Amino acid sequence: MGHLGARLAHIAPGRVHIVLPGRPEVTQQHGYFHAGATSAIADSAGGYAAFTLFPENTSVLTVEYKINLLAPAEGDHIEAVGTVVRSGRTLTVCQLEVFGVEDGRRTLVATGQQTLIRVNGNGDRDRDRV
Repeated sequence: MGHLGARLAHIAPGRVHIVLPGRPEVTQQHGYFHAGATSAIADSAGGYAAFTLFPENTSVLTVEYKINLLAPAEGDHIEAVGTVVRSGRTLTVCQLEVFGVEDGRRTLVATGQQTLIRVNGNGDRDRDRV
């Protein structure tokens, strides 16, 4: 997220907002936010939202996510909102929304759903296992 220039804007139990300011490095040939940048902040917002409900000494990994791009992502910045729909013992499902923001007006530009898995420890892979 640091490489993209994204920042956490709001953190609450089961809900996280991530903001990505507009700049040439995160846009595509027509000047809209690139779908990859849009999807990346949506994935992270959902992951952090799930993580807010996990116990200590656990971590989170995305199992799958689906995103629908509804409109060109444009504005001063885009804002991804991840909201936990259901937090289970192992799997958590989140709703993902991304808004284009221009002069305080928010337009929904993407929506999706995500499944995450809670992993024990810090999530580092055991390099000896295949």
